[in-house]
Amino acid sequence: MSSEIVEIVERIPTVSEYQFLRASVGWHNHSATIVERSLQNSLYSVCAIDCDLVVGYGRVVGDGYLYFYLQDVMVLPDYQGRGIGYRITKKIHNYVLSIAQPGTFFGLMAAAGAASMYEKFGFQRRPDTMPGMFIWIGAS
Repeated sequence: MSSEIVEIVERIPTVSEYQFLRASVGWHNHSATIVERSLQNSLYSVCAIDCDLVVGYGRVVGDGYLYFYLQDVMVLPDYQGRGIGYRITKKIHNYVLSIAQPGTFFGLMAAAGAASMYEKFGFQRRPDTMPGMFIWIGAS
């Protein structure tokens, strides 16, 4: 299970692969219909695959011109700490840089403890004078 064996490929996971990854990292899940529509509206997706098992995933959402958001970078717990999340992020980062125009915004919301990895790609923490904000609609 070394990270060198794990391949990073451009593809959207199946609904069940995505739901399994979310559950494995402790994130709440959504209905299969919502997940399928959400995944299909991604701008770019990559899966980390070991043999035939999807062990990680990440994607880009946004308008494809001015705004890009790194979303859903997740790796199965048994595969964490092997650089797979970094490799997923690198592939996505390179994709966005290849199409972004001057003045493009590329943002993310990092999971607890993950900010330092994203800083390696040039992402900066928002200052207190520019707080990030969010609403979970109907979430419990």
